[in-house]
Amino acid sequence: MCNEFTEADLDRAGLSVGRRGFAALAGVGMLAAALPARAMAGKPVKGRDVSIKTADGTADAYFVAPATGKHPGVLIWPDIRGLRPAFRQMADRLAGDGYAVLCVNPFYRSAKSPVVQPGDDFSDPAIRERLSGYAKLLGKDAVQRDATAHLAFLDAQKEVDTKRKLATTGYCMGGPMVIYTAAQTPARVGAAASFHGGGVGSDNPDSPHLLIPATKAGYLFAIADNDDQKDPEEKNRLNAVLTPRKQWHEVEVYKGAMHGWCPPDGRAYNEAAAEKAWGRMLELFKASL
Repeated sequence: MCNEFTEADLDRAGLSVGRRGFAALAGVGMLAAALPARAMAGKPVKGRDVSIKTADGTADAYFVAPATGKHPGVLIWPDIRGLRPAFRQMADRLAGDGYAVLCVNPFYRSAKSPVVQPGDDFSDPAIRERLSGYAKLLGKDAVQRDATAHLAFLDAQKEVDTKRKLATTGYCMGGPMVIYTAAQTPARVGAAASFHGGGVGSDNPDSPHLLIPATKAGYLFAIADNDDQKDPEEKNRLNAVLTPRKQWHEVEVYKGAMHGWCPPDGRAYNEAAAEKAWGRMLELFKASL
């Protein structure tokens, strides 16, 4: 997960805070301009802000789908900076690719989205401490309670094709959440994708990857180069539980891509690696939904 160590890695790599700061790309229009042109192509979509009743309160979220028809549902768990313009843009893009997408505010117990504001800087210890405090409330049980509510919301939307499996994607701290989601509702979740996920395959006895054999989903694990350097055995632990299964799976270290390379407002954003990861996600969905 993003912390002072990943920030130090970005410093050493020469990726300055100003390159992709919270303020620099705060608006949806600015984000659209920053994305590659091919990212903006696709089906016409309609999005709306929604509220979802959970066991612990009311979560705010963003739902977007193609303007017509029914489509497979996808639940997005954002990174530690939460639901914000960058993830709304990513949800819009995925909807344009033919999916009904719900991107949630995982921190709704603590604050409404956006939980970061223009001018906030993740290299600031106070900002990191605040967001880490929000994240500490999101253990496995809390995530699975939320996942139950979020997937039920998706299945209740007229734009969602309930005859097809659901998918879930997660970034940074959202990596473990996709496994927890697939384990909570194995009959419905057909695909799970983790992008620079934190702690998805540790050597701890409660590591999320140990839940994979009890799920029925196909999996994509896109691992950051510097995360792999810190724990080079993680990819092997993941493959050990994935290889015996019949479902589609892929575990890859993205050489040269730093933790956080996928969101377009991130300091570590790497367009080439992000586009590759997006394409592999679509392949997972094609094979598994």
